[in-house]
Amino acid sequence: MSTTLVDGTGKNRKRAALAVLPFLGIGLADVVLLLFWGIEPLWGLAILPPILFCSVLAWIVFSTDFLEDRT
Repeated sequence: MSTTLVDGTGKNRKRAALAVLPFLGIGLADVVLLLFWGIEPLWGLAILPPILFCSVLAWIVFSTDFLEDRT
């Protein structure tokens, strides 16, 4: 792997961001779609915390190479 993607601490933050951003974008687009669709805003915003939590959790896993030794 390219050394430019890994910083001095061994974390791969750029690769993690590139892996998580499409899923975060889809989740946020889903929230926006629900809000414009006419559903009550509370229901549209109720799915936002799980989307953000899963995105942050996935970013942590990818950035620390947590699953590297399991493949």
